[in-house]
Amino acid sequence: MNTVSKIQITTAKLLINGEFVESKTQQWQDIINPATQEVIGLVPFATPEEIQAAISSAQSAFASWRETPIQARMRIMLKLQQLIRDNAKKIAQVLTAEQGKTLADAEGDIQRGLEVVEHACSIGTLQMGEYTEGVARGVDTYTLQQPLGVCAGITPFNFPAMIPLWMFPMAIVCGNTFVLKPSEQDPLSTMMLVELAIEAGIPAGVLNVVHGGKEVVDALCTHQDIKAISFVGSTAVGTHVYNLAGQHGKRVQSMMGAKNHVVVMPDANKEQTLNAMVGAAFGAAGQRCMALSVAVMVGDSKHWINELVTKAKTLSVNAGHEPNTDIGPVISPRAKARVIDLINSGVEQGAELLLDGRDIQVKGYENGNFVGATVFNQVTTDMRIYKEEIFGPVLTILCVETLDEAIELVNANPFGNGVGLFTQSGAVARTFQNRIDIGQVGINIPIPVPVPFFSFTGSRGSKLGDLGPYGKQAVQFYTQTKTITSRWFEDSQEAGEVNTTISLR
Repeated sequence: MNTVSKIQITTAKLLINGEFVESKTQQWQDIINPATQEVIGLVPFATPEEIQAAISSAQSAFASWRETPIQARMRIMLKLQQLIRDNAKKIAQVLTAEQGKTLADAEGDIQRGLEVVEHACSIGTLQMGEYTEGVARGVDTYTLQQPLGVCAGITPFNFPAMIPLWMFPMAIVCGNTFVLKPSEQDPLSTMMLVELAIEAGIPAGVLNVVHGGKEVVDALCTHQDIKAISFVGSTAVGTHVYNLAGQHGKRVQSMMGAKNHVVVMPDANKEQTLNAMVGAAFGAAGQRCMALSVAVMVGDSKHWINELVTKAKTLSVNAGHEPNTDIGPVISPRAKARVIDLINSGVEQGAELLLDGRDIQVKGYENGNFVGATVFNQVTTDMRIYKEEIFGPVLTILCVETLDEAIELVNANPFGNGVGLFTQSGAVARTFQNRIDIGQVGINIPIPVPVPFFSFTGSRGSKLGDLGPYGKQAVQFYTQTKTITSRWFEDSQEAGEVNTTISLR
C-alpha cells in the first residue's frame, strides 16, 4: 500500500453523482504493469462515506431515471457504442499496460463488451411485457418488466472492459441505477469506458463507481438500498458474495471459477482442432474463465499430442504491446507464483511434463510475470493440476478410449462453465450435447461464449444464481415482472350479483 504523497501519479477517480472525484481515503494500491513492474497509477480503497454517497446518489437518481422514456435510454446506448468503437484502440493500449494481455486480445476484450452495448440498443423489444385479452368476460391480463432500483456490479481483473460492459449497460437501459466496483488491479481501462458512458449522456447518479477490496464488496452486498448484485470472479469470492448478498435479500448472479474441457474425437479435422486448442489454452496467458484447461483425447487422437506440443512451442512470450506477441504476462507476481506452484505439483504427482514454461526469460522484461505455454500428459483426476483452476497457460491432457468415457469424465468434474467437442460426426455431436452436463457447449469451437442475443449460461460449480449476465436473462435479472389483471365497466352497466368464488367470470 502507498499514499498519494509518496507517489505523484495518475489516480483512479471515483464517480459519484455525475462527478469524477478524488478519494479522501488514506488507503491506496499501486496499479502495476505486469510486464515491467512499473507503477502506472494508484487506485483508492473508498471510504465508508464515499460508498454511502455513491449508493445514495444512485438511489436519488432512480426515481427520475425509471420514468425516462425507453427510447431515450436506448439513444444513450446508441451513442455509447459509437464512442467505444471510436476509442477502442486507445482503451486497448491502457488495458494492455495494466492487465498484460496482448493488444489484439485487449481489442477483443473491448469488442465482446461492445456487442452487449449494441444488444442493449434493442431494449425496446427486449423489455416488452405480455398481453392477453379476454382471459375472462371483459378481463385482460398483461405484464410489465419494471426496473428493480439500485443495482451493483463487481468485476474481475482478467476482462476489465468486457465484464463491466456485461453489467452496467444492461442494468441502466432497463431503468435501474448502478454502482460499479472495478477490479482494484486494473481499473484504468474500465474508467475510460465509464467516462465514455457519461459523455454518451447517462445522467448524474445513474452510474456511480467506487474502488476497493473486500470492505467495499461487503458494503455493496449488505446495503439496504441495493436490490441486485452481479459478480464475476473467483469461486471463493463469488460464493462469499452470493451468500452475503442473499442473506440481505438481494437478487444475485455470481459467475465463478471453471475447469473447461475439450473432447477430441479421432475423426476431427486435425489441423483446425490443434490450432483451436493451442489458442484456447494459452491465449490471454490462460487467464480466462472460459480458457481450455483440459484436453480429453479419445482413441487414436492421442497420437496428435506431439503435434500439439510443437504448435505450442511456436508461441511468442513477450510484453502485450510488443508486435507478434502470443502470450503476455500473468497479472501479478503472486499469480505467477501460484501457477508455478501448481506446475511443480503436477511434476511431483507424476504427470508427464511435455512442455515447461516455468523458466521463461523475456529480453528487456526480466521483471515481468511471465509463464510460457506448459503442457502435461498422463494426468489423472486426483492431481491438483486437474482439480484446481490454474488460471495460467497450462494445458493438462487425459486419454480415454471412448466417447462414453469422455462424457463421464467431464460430467464428474464439479465445474460447469464450458466444454468443447471436436468431431466431423453430426451423430456424435448430437449425442454429446444431449448427455453432457455443462452449461455452454462448443461443437468444433473451443471457447463457447455465446453472442449477446443469447445468454451466458455457465452452470453447476461455475455459477450461483439462475440468470446469466447478458442476453434475455439479463433483462429478467434486472427487472421485476408485474402482472396486472384488469376489468373496466361501462358507465351504463348495471350491478350484477355478488361473486364469492375465486374465479373470474
